[in-house]
Amino acid sequence: MKYNSVFDIIGPVMIGPSSSHTAGAARIGKAARNLFGKEPTWARIHLYESFAKTYKGHGTDFALVGGLLGFETDDPRMSKALDIAKEKGMEVEFIEDNSAANHPNTVRMLIGNEKEQQELVGISIGGGKVEITELNGFELRLSGNHPAILIMHNDRFGAIASVTKILAKHEINIGHMEVNRKDVGKEALMVIEVDQNVDDAILKELQSADHIIQIAKIVS
Repeated sequence: MKYNSVFDIIGPVMIGPSSSHTAGAARIGKAARNLFGKEPTWARIHLYESFAKTYKGHGTDFALVGGLLGFETDDPRMSKALDIAKEKGMEVEFIEDNSAANHPNTVRMLIGNEKEQQELVGISIGGGKVEITELNGFELRLSGNHPAILIMHNDRFGAIASVTKILAKHEINIGHMEVNRKDVGKEALMVIEVDQNVDDAILKELQSADHIIQIAKIVS
């Protein structure tokens, strides 16, 4: 499957009733949509623990779908997101998953269309804040509090150096960086938090660096 990878995290202003179960859920949904790069035509949403028990009463269901529709957390349409998604032909399935989770407010979102799909795990940690902990099988910990670049690359010598050289040339300071790979020599994911938003021209230059497959950015 081909995976797209452009996403950002949205702000804390919200339509209620709950910052953790509504605003946080909307932020996770919006992250999933922007990662996918377009509005999906279907979504399978696994809810765990507290999310699974209260998602209807606390608005987690419509908030997640509202995020997939691209709504901001304070969008007045948020409470009608399920109806709007149905009108647009988006097929949404909620699954109350009994599997154990590391956090009670955890959701696994599989979204896609007829050609491609993507998987994301997010948790709502309170006050509308979220963390993205998994992306297409790669573990990560991303809050969206700082601008960041996500780079899918081949696990080869020189890939990291080629990226950091370009960032240094443009005087972009790295605040935090982590690299994760599924296996030696296979695909790897580089997550770089930086001190300022990165222009698209720099992303294009990074895309041409050694062993780079795909690039996404998060704006602050």
